[in-house]
Amino acid sequence: MSPRVQPTGSAAAEPETPAAEARSTEASGKAESARENPQSKPDGQNSDNPQGLSEQELKQLTELKARDREVRAHEAAHQAVGGQYAGAMSFTYQRGPDGAQYAVGGEVSIDLSPVQGDPQATIEKMRIVRAAAMAPAEPSGQDRAVAAQAMQIMLQAQSELAAETGTSSRAASDAYREVSAMGEADQSGDENRAPSFEPVSA
Repeated sequence: MSPRVQPTGSAAAEPETPAAEARSTEASGKAESARENPQSKPDGQNSDNPQGLSEQELKQLTELKARDREVRAHEAAHQAVGGQYAGAMSFTYQRGPDGAQYAVGGEVSIDLSPVQGDPQATIEKMRIVRAAAMAPAEPSGQDRAVAAQAMQIMLQAQSELAAETGTSSRAASDAYREVSAMGEADQSGDENRAPSFEPVSA
């Protein structure tokens, strides 16, 4: 068997020291941890807050998202019940701390015009309009004002219908009571409600 000869100019390999072994184990552990958590972010970032927003900004973002959902659900309720008498939804937006736009206000136009020459059709239309105005879980002051206007138009149509038949209309009396109740409810509503509408003349 040939003798073992050390190559010229090379240092002899020394046995691995405990410190070197510890460093090797630590590096191996970090590599393993990185493989197990590939989504971990540097500088304290995480997947729930990729933009590194402050606590106050995160709170504002949560509120904006909740408001956006509320506004869209509110206007969708108007549109769904209003059917052919409801227009398209439009929104007012606010930019959030994440750069996205969030709806903070909205509206849906409602056709409040009476059906000319047809009081009965006007009554049916205003019932739908009133239901659309009050469709959201929490109607606004403007919603209540539109509902009150629809009831007043309905009352006018009931009066016209009664005059055409020459008899008193129980429906007209019921409509009058509903309008009165609506007026009382509006007075106890929020301070930002729209002003009451005047009855529409025939």
